[in-house]
Amino acid sequence: MTMTKLPRTIRLDPSDTFVFERAADAGEWAVSGSFLFAHSDPEAMSPKERAAFRSGFLGVRTLGFSTLAVVVDATGEDRAEAVETLAGRFLTLGAPDAGQARQAAEEEIAFAASLCEHPEGTLLAVERRMEAGEIRERFRTLKPRETVPGADRLHALSRAFTFYEIEGEEPDAQERVDLVSLMKKDGA
Repeated sequence: MTMTKLPRTIRLDPSDTFVFERAADAGEWAVSGSFLFAHSDPEAMSPKERAAFRSGFLGVRTLGFSTLAVVVDATGEDRAEAVETLAGRFLTLGAPDAGQARQAAEEEIAFAASLCEHPEGTLLAVERRMEAGEIRERFRTLKPRETVPGADRLHALSRAFTFYEIEGEEPDAQERVDLVSLMKKDGA
């Protein structure tokens, strides 16, 4: 059996359900999802759409968003299921025919798999922005921190996770998402 790694949506707390217009279910196959924003202006988006644009992975079954995805082992059958599900979603989004939908799905799943060259269980985060009319994405991996030798259980970790590496461009110190303000604006 051929194994590969693919991202799955993960929900560590209920925040995705109020941050995004539609939250992905935990455990869905995930892709970047930037194609949904290809012809959008982030400034014209609602706060929840802007949150999805800035930091959402797309669940292929629900077309909902997840702040994080987790690297998991996947079989060839799992990969084929993800491709077929996403191809079906592309058809509902207006793909001209099944062949083109499947080709686009293959490309998206291949890109998603390329993000998973990390140990199983690694968390993935995305940061997206519009720059000169083009979408720029930066992916981060989060890994559990190692315990401090000799520390008691309460103080063995200063944080549960830490950003381990940034792939792609340098971070933009001005890019911040204020979740509390998003909740207040949308009345959630």
